[in-house]
Amino acid sequence: MSGDRDGAGTGARPGMTFSPRIRKSPYFEATRRWGCKAYTVYNHMYLPVYYESPVADFWRLVNDVAVWDVAAQRQLQIEGPDAARFTQHLTCRDISGCRIGQAKYVLLTDETGGIVNDPILLRLAEDRFWLSLADSDALLWAKGLAAGGRWAVSLTLPDVSPMQVQGPRSVGLMRDLFGDRIDNLEYFRFFEAEVDGIPVLVSRTGWSGERGYEVFLRDSRFGDDLWERIMAAGRPHNVAPGGPSAIRRIEAAMLSYGADMGLGETPFEIGLDRLVSLRDGLDYLAKPALQAMSQVPPARRMVGLEIAGDPLPGNEHRWRLSESAKPVGKITSAVYSPRLEKNIALALVESELADLGRILTADCDGAVRSAEVVPTPFFDPRKSLAADRS
Repeated sequence: MSGDRDGAGTGARPGMTFSPRIRKSPYFEATRRWGCKAYTVYNHMYLPVYYESPVADFWRLVNDVAVWDVAAQRQLQIEGPDAARFTQHLTCRDISGCRIGQAKYVLLTDETGGIVNDPILLRLAEDRFWLSLADSDALLWAKGLAAGGRWAVSLTLPDVSPMQVQGPRSVGLMRDLFGDRIDNLEYFRFFEAEVDGIPVLVSRTGWSGERGYEVFLRDSRFGDDLWERIMAAGRPHNVAPGGPSAIRRIEAAMLSYGADMGLGETPFEIGLDRLVSLRDGLDYLAKPALQAMSQVPPARRMVGLEIAGDPLPGNEHRWRLSESAKPVGKITSAVYSPRLEKNIALALVESELADLGRILTADCDGAVRSAEVVPTPFFDPRKSLAADRS
């Protein structure tokens, strides 16, 4: 997800005009009715950023339950006789063991090893997959590869619109809607269901670092109805609308496509080499490039930083890092965490300077601060909240 999507900044911004050129989600009118104060554009669709404020929405997320319109997270559907082989062609992660009803976090990598997207993959059938996309035109890239290689696949963006239900009290809300199936739903698994006749798919996934779920609406005509039903079910659980939280995702060191990574970064640089399989017999587009990269240490590494001083606004571009006046890297995402009472950030730095405790100098839009390399995640280091089975 992009840095723009995070909504980290809290200062005054120019207004946004609405146009038929930008798609509206099935929940769009509901988000306006519920008081959304800021939108961005993501995958050519309006995406709500925050309601009360980024900080107030953060506290609702971590204490109770928040509902996000993330319909802009479009599903690239890959279907046909070659669906499994073509999906593997796109990603450097070994998906041969992915079962029907299972989801996996994957990287889509081009022929140079650059990152095209970092979707959640869902396997719906032997010959049908969804890639739940971050902000990039991955459909066009995949179509070019499919046509050039004459793969027997159909590539579409189906009528599927997710919303996220995230936070510690999401379990009770979802149990009220879907019953005991929620108690038995394992992390990164999903099932198909209905809400008062509205067709949905429910997954134990999310982008919050908290316990949460995604509800994929499978008929856009029911967007407003589904939103109101979920909000009504959430009243006993202190539900509130919100948007993807920059504060919480940076606390969890969750990377955002377009901000922390893109075509100019590789899995080895951003610390996601665990998603790269180089086993014999596994073939995919980026394998030769990534195999060569694996033989030498990366020139840059993703690190966590604590930035000294008063609270900083979120960065709107990559901030410069230096040591002894020499440029050594860039801050990719930064935010002030009211829970930790610290400025925290993710950064790409020269590998030899990535050791814990290293002090660098950050130029934060003219505010020069010291920045210490620290362990990540910044909060919940074992990532137990999202994966908790309770």
